[in-house]
Formats: sequence, structure tokens, C-alpha cells
Amino acid sequence: MLQLNTLRTRRDFVLERLGIKNFSEPGIVDQILAIDEERRRLQTESDELASKVNAASKEIGKLMAGGQKEAAEAMKAEVAAYKEAGKGMSERLAALEQQQHDELVKLPNLPHESVPAGKTPEENEVVRTGLDIPVLPESAVPHWELTTKYNLINFELGTKITGSGFPVYIHKGAKLQRALISYFLDYNTRAGYTEYMPPHMVNAASAYGTGQLPDKEGQMYHATVDDFYLIPTAEVPVTNIYRDEIVKESDLPVKMTAYTPCFRREAGSYGKDVRGLNRLHQFDKVEIVQFTLPEKSYEALEEMVLHVEQLLLSLGLPYRILRLCGGDMSFASALTYDFEVFSAAQQRWLEVSSVSNFETFQTNRMKIRYKDATGKTQLLHSLNGSSLALPRIVACLLENNQTEEGIKVPEVLVPYLGMEIIN
Repeated sequence: MLQLNTLRTRRDFVLERLGIKNFSEPGIVDQILAIDEERRRLQTESDELASKVNAASKEIGKLMAGGQKEAAEAMKAEVAAYKEAGKGMSERLAALEQQQHDELVKLPNLPHESVPAGKTPEENEVVRTGLDIPVLPESAVPHWELTTKYNLINFELGTKITGSGFPVYIHKGAKLQRALISYFLDYNTRAGYTEYMPPHMVNAASAYGTGQLPDKEGQMYHATVDDFYLIPTAEVPVTNIYRDEIVKESDLPVKMTAYTPCFRREAGSYGKDVRGLNRLHQFDKVEIVQFTLPEKSYEALEEMVLHVEQLLLSLGLPYRILRLCGGDMSFASALTYDFEVFSAAQQRWLEVSSVSNFETFQTNRMKIRYKDATGKTQLLHSLNGSSLALPRIVACLLENNQTEEGIKVPEVLVPYLGMEIIN
């Protein structure tokens, strides 16, 4: 959530940055400022009224001590009237504060100065690429045929049990999932990330804290009886571990990693781009999360980008890194880098990771703070990234490494999978 003081002191800047994100309701900024002006005016009146009550209460005591009972009773009636007026003001203040909050949470995070203008994914900037795209034999097929050929994944069985987008992993396919999860977690913990195993459902406060609510309510599965949400990413429960906490500066940066299944309704998704593992309603992902000092967050972002890049290099997958334009960024992000790997059988790039800096947008919602050198409480910056999402990694590993003998396993995965080729 944006800080109210930023809107007060930098209105034109806020509107300019919201324009980069193609925000469709910039008028909300002036609505919030108008509410804020009325709220502050009423707060001043309320404070003045409270001062009158305090002064009158002291005077009543003096009058009673001086035996002026009649005057004291008259002043008591005056105080009662003040208090009744104050009650109405308090109710009006509470209503204004709630109205202001309800409007403020509609505003997305402001994009960083380096975010390019643009509305569509085609306007994202390619930062760099890595590794050569493999040349496959003429007999090469996409992963949905390979998973059938080697009995790795059964999409039809998942549809029978649950519905489309819920695949069943079988035998070596299941073992490959487990191997990748273990490798990703080991890779992250070696880099100093502490592993967590969080809940797979969260309450509304947690979903609100990371920006899923109210922006993406329709994209989450909602267990309505208990008002819990199935997590769309481990970012949600892991980031909320520090909700309402003051972190010691000596403990920074906080670095966390977690594996979880992820659940996304993906409403409106259809067509060839969602075939096989390209887009699922349930999938596995390993996440990394950091909390840092504000002045160090962009250094941490670059570190996380390099971390994910080296992970892709270790898997031997051709990749490219994109800086997302304003129109393709998430609601909560200030700057996002997407990683895409090339599917040689499908001849297309597939997104496998997003690494983002949220600055104070999430920590303001969750009140995740630290005390600076002067003892003043300040908001931390939060960052997160996929390290990595499994479905499209699996798709590209299968497709890009297919041979006449089977699927060649990347060297780093051999100790985890216990085989050099899947056949």
C-alpha cells in the first residue's frame, strides 16, 4: 500500500508514475487527498473539543472544592454536551479513515524510474540472454507427447479426479518433480536462504498483506466456510511470517526459501498456449523472499536476479531476462525481471520466474519494520522471486534434452534423480 504522505507531498509524481503503470483510475488520488483534508480538519476539531473537556473537567474540580456546586453542575452539563459532540466526531472520523483506506488500497505500487513505458508484454525490454537454443532432431515432439511416451504425467487422469489443469505425475515423472524441488531448495539454502515449510492456505489478512486482496480475489481458490484462501504462491505465507514485527537491523537481510504447491484459477485462460504444462491450476514452485534495508533493496534485487540466472545456467536451459514494462507489471511490484526459457519443441519462450522488488508496498500493509540508528521505526523493503516454478522448467527440460534413447538428465540433477536418462 502506498504511504499517504507520498500522495500529500508528491501528488504530481504519483500521477506520473501511475501513468507508467497504465492505471485506469488516477482520480482516486485526488479523492484520497480530499478525504484526507476533511479527516484532518475534523481531527483538529476533535482535538480542540477534547481540550475543552479536559479544561472544563479541571474547572469542575475547582468549583466543587470552592463550594460552588451550582456552577459545577452547569459545567458538568456543558462537558456532557462536549462529549456527545465528540462521540459524533469520533464516529465520523472512523468512517473517513475507513473510506480513505478503502480507496488507498486500490492504488497499485509506483513503478521504479527504470521501468519502461508500455502496455503489453511485447514492450518488455530484453536485458540479456544466455546459452544457445538447441537444434532438435526432426522426430522431436512437445512435452505433452513425451510425458505420454515415457509415462511421466497423466493429464486425463487429473481431469477425471479434479478437472483440467490438475495433472497426475507418475513414477519417473513424480521423481523428477521431487528431484527438482530438492535441488532448488539445496541451491537456495547454500546461498544463505533459510528454508521454511509454510501452510498452503492463508487467511484474508495474509492475502491482503502481499497484495493479492483486493486486487486478485477472483484468481484465488476460496474456502468460503472458513474464509481461507489456497495460496497462489509461497510468497504469501512466507512474507507474512514477519507481519506486525519489528526486525533487528543486525538480523538483516532476512532471506527465506520455501517449496509449496500453488493454486491459481487462471480464469479466462484457453487455447494452444495453455496445453500440457504451459498453464496449470495446481503446480509446484520454490520461492525466495528477502527483507532488506531500503537503501540496499536494489542491490539485493540484482543479487536475486543473478541467483536465478545461475540456477538456469546449471540446468543448461537457454534463457532470457526481461525488464517488465509498466503495463505488464503486477499490482504490488516496483520493478520486476521475468525469466523465460526457450522451448525448442514448441519454438517459443516460456516464463519460469519473476523476481521483484516491492519496496515498502507490502511492508506498509503488513507493518514489517526496523529501527534506524536514531531509534525511529521505519518500513523495510520486501523482495521475492521464483527459484523456480516447475511446470515450464519440466516442459523445457523434457523437450530440449530429448534424444532417440530418451530424455538426457542435466548433470546437476543426476544425484537427485538417480539416473542419467529417462526412458
